[in-house]
Amino acid sequence: MDSKTLRKKFLDFFEKNDHVIIPSASLVPSEEEQLAGKEKVLFTSAGMQQLIPYLMGKPHPKGNKLADVQKCVRTDDIEQVGDATHHTFFEMLGNWSLGDYWKDKAIELSFKFLTEELKIPIEKLAISVFAGDEDAPKDEESANKWKSLGILGKRIAYLGKEANWWPTNSSSFGPCGPDTEMFIWTGEGSAPEEFDPKDPKWIEVWNDVFMEFNRKSDGTLEELPQKNVDTGMGLERMLAVINGKDNDYETDLSSSIIEKICEELRVSYEQYKQPIRIISDHIKASVFLIKDDVISSNKMQGYVLRRLLRRAATKAFQINKEFGRKPFKSLVKSVTDIYPMYFDEMSVESIEREVSIEIGKFRKTLEKGLREVEKIEKIDGKIAFDLYQTFGFPYEVTEELFRQKGQEIDKEQFKAEFEKHQQLSRTASSGMFKGGLENHSEVVIKYHTATHLLHQALRDILGPQVFQKGSNITAERLRFDFSFDRKLTDSETRQVEELVNQKIKDDLKVDHMIIPLDEAKKMNAIGLFDEKYADKVSIYGIGPQPRGRYYSLEFCGGPHVEHTGVIGKIAIFKEEAVSFGIRRIYANIAL
Repeated sequence: MDSKTLRKKFLDFFEKNDHVIIPSASLVPSEEEQLAGKEKVLFTSAGMQQLIPYLMGKPHPKGNKLADVQKCVRTDDIEQVGDATHHTFFEMLGNWSLGDYWKDKAIELSFKFLTEELKIPIEKLAISVFAGDEDAPKDEESANKWKSLGILGKRIAYLGKEANWWPTNSSSFGPCGPDTEMFIWTGEGSAPEEFDPKDPKWIEVWNDVFMEFNRKSDGTLEELPQKNVDTGMGLERMLAVINGKDNDYETDLSSSIIEKICEELRVSYEQYKQPIRIISDHIKASVFLIKDDVISSNKMQGYVLRRLLRRAATKAFQINKEFGRKPFKSLVKSVTDIYPMYFDEMSVESIEREVSIEIGKFRKTLEKGLREVEKIEKIDGKIAFDLYQTFGFPYEVTEELFRQKGQEIDKEQFKAEFEKHQQLSRTASSGMFKGGLENHSEVVIKYHTATHLLHQALRDILGPQVFQKGSNITAERLRFDFSFDRKLTDSETRQVEELVNQKIKDDLKVDHMIIPLDEAKKMNAIGLFDEKYADKVSIYGIGPQPRGRYYSLEFCGGPHVEHTGVIGKIAIFKEEAVSFGIRRIYANIAL
């Protein structure tokens, strides 16, 4: 069975059983999900996250019986990626009852799907249920239901919160409760008469969580206003099990990516099985994160994306030193081809561009950094921070490299160095540079001048009604807000990008003038006229023309490059609405 068939079987089954199919939510949780009684998280890591407001009692517009296939990212087990079952990106099949059916119906639906739709023999099934503690009683109700369906008592294990409570982390707050989990025997011959949860040949494939509690921030439990069912089945794991595979990487969800990696690295899978699995997993997760608007950076979700791409790049480089940004770019298509329902041609191109830029940046320093690692006899937190600062090695990449040498890093010392650097940066910049600039580094200054060219190009292509409404510039990208009442067409976006790049190629001179305000207005310099200007103002002109005119002329405090040729080629990778009548463009310097 392939992944498309399994997804369809699951959704069709629950639709036939009166569930409404809802789309997958973004990998970056919405503000509403974040605020609805659960601690903040970087990514959607479970199917329930988009439903948190409704688990807490808010009526769902689609009804109280739902099902979906949710894309998820988890990085807490990143060190185990490369074994048989761990991933950073995965899909979760799930069904929910929001105050409708309870344990009896939930277990019956799960049993029917496993035995009737997937044709799994009851002899190969085993179950675990909650053993009970001071928070909730022993779950005999679930156990008795399983027995009524034909599961033998010896195949039912009673386990504690570490195994049969979700979320398992007692420090997590929000909706929670006991669960029952389903296992399939994957060993040779008949399954043992008695279920041993510690036997690795029993693979857990599905859990039904009975969410009747809300864990408050002080750790205490209160009853939810309604009893909910939240189930989760990992698509990758179930697909491997029903196809008789002993690992998740040999199904149609990964095999073509691995083939492409081996082709580009010019090695066999058997030679480098674990690192190739890591590259496969990390490129897949990266592609999905970029699709959901995550951009490589040193903060929040952007740092995780950077960490994934750079860890994959390090693994690839250690196998084949010629493996650079072009081969990585080619891997993007091998991912998107597996998931056509999530990607269109435009998004594939923008993802390829982002991957190429990030790998290109890191590739320039990777080889030098690895040579430096070889020279270091004893690692500590300060040296690890120096590797991060100088070569762009995320802490986790350095940690892994030195574990291979039998050494551990003092993480607290690394954090102290990192915080010291942040404090120095804050002091140097007095907290914030004006004009939306992250700092006054060379690359940020290039982006700043590019925003002026972008502003004028938008006016040239779309009309004089376009005006800047804001900007934000970092070392990774520029963000530019402007007045316009509709989405740009693909053709308009390409025209704007081409015009900006032509002006960069023309290597236009950039002039800085401090002149009286009235004179600047007579020159038709563009400014944010809701701001109050002094009698004398700073303006920047790009591309001097006859009679004192410029291609671009704006009120601005700078700084800017001296001529546009040093900027490099600009690539627009996203255009979106900010609010009514305001659009936003993201662009970066293509390598």
